[in-house]
Amino acid sequence: MEKATFAGGCFWCMVTPFEELPGIHGIVSGYMGGILENPTYEQVKTGKSGHAEVVQITFDSDIFPYEKLLELYWPQIDPTDADGQFQDRGSQYRPVIFYHNEKQKKLAEESKQIIINSGRFKKPIVTAIEPAVAFYEAEDYHQDYHKKNEKHYKEDRKQSGRDEFIQQNWK
Repeated sequence: MEKATFAGGCFWCMVTPFEELPGIHGIVSGYMGGILENPTYEQVKTGKSGHAEVVQITFDSDIFPYEKLLELYWPQIDPTDADGQFQDRGSQYRPVIFYHNEKQKKLAEESKQIIINSGRFKKPIVTAIEPAVAFYEAEDYHQDYHKKNEKHYKEDRKQSGRDEFIQQNWK
């Protein structure tokens, strides 16, 4: 089993693209990249802790290779916006690929270069690629939020502008 960690705005919206796929053994919402140990959601949402909201995926790379995860990741985000994603603003919502080994780093950099070379976006691609550091699991009420609070999740996602962006820029 390997780990992959992606930040792409609100972690609630980053779970569903990776769910229920062969070789995916778990998706946990959490925080990475900040200065506090064991941060709370209340600390992270201020933007002062330095953490990004992330999803950490446990996967079997023989069944679902990391390259496929990257192919799913990019169309979930606006790779030109380093200051948040969609309606979620602030560094805690910045897009980041946190790599867990040199192979993941290489593949992430290659995938970013493909996006740059595609000419799909007029603005620069600013999604960061950084080494994975301590991962802190988010509070229980954030795990599987889209299932536990389906109505609120759907309303929030609709208001975010994420789906419209994806449709306009990635389809």
